[in-house]
Amino acid sequence: MHLGTRRQFITLLGGAAAAWPIAAGAQQPAMPVVGFLSGLSAGERPHLVESFRRGLSETGHLAGQNVVVEYRYAENQPDRLQALATDLIGRRVGVIAATGGNNPALVAKSLTTTIPIVFTSGVDPVRAGLVNSFSQPEGNVTGVSWFSVELGAKHLELVLELVPAATLIAVIVNPRNREAALYEQPLREAAARVPGLQLEILKASTAGEIDAAFETLVQHKASAVIVASDPFLTARARQFAVLAARNNIAMVTGTRDFTMAGCIISYGNDTADAYRRAGVYAGRILKGAKPADLRSTERPNSS
Repeated sequence: MHLGTRRQFITLLGGAAAAWPIAAGAQQPAMPVVGFLSGLSAGERPHLVESFRRGLSETGHLAGQNVVVEYRYAENQPDRLQALATDLIGRRVGVIAATGGNNPALVAKSLTTTIPIVFTSGVDPVRAGLVNSFSQPEGNVTGVSWFSVELGAKHLELVLELVPAATLIAVIVNPRNREAALYEQPLREAAARVPGLQLEILKASTAGEIDAAFETLVQHKASAVIVASDPFLTARARQFAVLAARNNIAMVTGTRDFTMAGCIISYGNDTADAYRRAGVYAGRILKGAKPADLRSTERPNSS
């Protein structure tokens, strides 16, 4: 919970010289390679990439020293993921870290059953089709989930605490995120239990559409706005913070990125810790652990 407190929420060189004891032509063993596949753009949410690298380092793998990390970014274009994942598979990486939404992991999973895949996900991984079991993932896929899309009802509760007399609340979702409907459902159910309250669902998958969504909610005199948990939307936390301040409108979100950018309140899990744990999983796999031995039930702490 991003309210100033922490709570548990809710996982050799070869030489040619004859005098050298090393045989001529000997080569340094190739460093293991980690494929980092992201649905986001390069440079978005860099602290998450750093958290992943920190997790790798906790297992003794230091990027650029004894492990290579190959980064591939889809630039928020899901149709690019298959080519990027195919490229990583062709490079025979030791493990693929699939981040920035569920799509990267689902695409990678559809292309390989042998290369281990570590996902980061804000939804129920079983429901999303990433794994078959919480306690013991099967096959080549495991990862960390923090169930942020199931917090819609809590976000609405917080909005009503901020603006008790609210009659219209706007909700901004990314239509390219297949989990958007999962976030909307508990919101709609919770709103239906509040007499006189209406929700307006606004869609945005570009920076321009975020601006347009704010124009609409201001025109419609929304009392507050909720931003759905989504990698693309979160990457634009600063834009949201500026728009909310400029229009003097209360906003509740699901990740700490927004409060760090200047928003009033967020409620969710520590996404950076999730990426760190994913890095730990990737490092353990490089050391010989099997994905099936790494439980996907671990969730990051709230912050």
